[in-house]
Amino acid sequence: MLTLQNVEVIYSKVILVIKGLTLEVPEGGIVTLLGANGAGKSTTLKAIAGLLGAERGEITKGGIGFNGHRINDRTPAEIVKLGIALVPEGRQVFEHLTTEENLLAGAHTRRNLAEIRRDIDLVYQYFPPLAARRRIEAGYLSGGEQQMLAIGRALMSRPKLMLLDEPSLGLAPMLVQEIFDIIAQLNQEEKVTVLLVEQNAAMALTIARYGYILENGRIVLDGTAASLRDNEDVKEFYLGLSEVGRRSYRDVKHYRRRKRWLL
Repeated sequence: MLTLQNVEVIYSKVILVIKGLTLEVPEGGIVTLLGANGAGKSTTLKAIAGLLGAERGEITKGGIGFNGHRINDRTPAEIVKLGIALVPEGRQVFEHLTTEENLLAGAHTRRNLAEIRRDIDLVYQYFPPLAARRRIEAGYLSGGEQQMLAIGRALMSRPKLMLLDEPSLGLAPMLVQEIFDIIAQLNQEEKVTVLLVEQNAAMALTIARYGYILENGRIVLDGTAASLRDNEDVKEFYLGLSEVGRRSYRDVKHYRRRKRWLL
């Protein structure tokens, strides 16, 4: 469904952030992109969604394809109409609009009011707390409710592919589990393909079928979720485990990564 071939992204014409990135997302799958802060994960999603221009970024090499369409030079609105929706990092709901007004904003490319109303009801089925707070301004929602709203707002565009940027950020563990369960449910029941960016590698690898690890703008490792969970380097650097068990933050902070991770 989605292919990135040797994509290079530069900011302000001088800062090279993505360095020849290649990945694929098959239709109906859940693929996760893992990496530390600054690895280029969010930039990758913005490149797919057509949002680099707002931050003085641009794709200078390579190409992005979606269902046979080259989307490098498409506007964000055109990309949404093709079937790609981004759930941004930090949720970024419209705080002064109500919950339901936020959902309506997610349907701005659509015109059939009956179908829009039906899909609002569908969002409320997946996220019951939002139904009870439909008339409340989004700024008064809890962090978990805002994350639900951000995902629900993206669903309102009827996406074929959903790009999720750090959905676990700032949430309590029980809420993280609930959000990830719903993501898996949407994938299975609504047939929404998912590209998931996460720092919580353990959680991401429980629902993803395939994963890529990004470091310094390059893919350094990829494979099935099971193979990544069993990989000793992934255990140590991303799951917080080593051969002798869980490492302390001090150990990790001062540990020098193996040279093969700096390809």
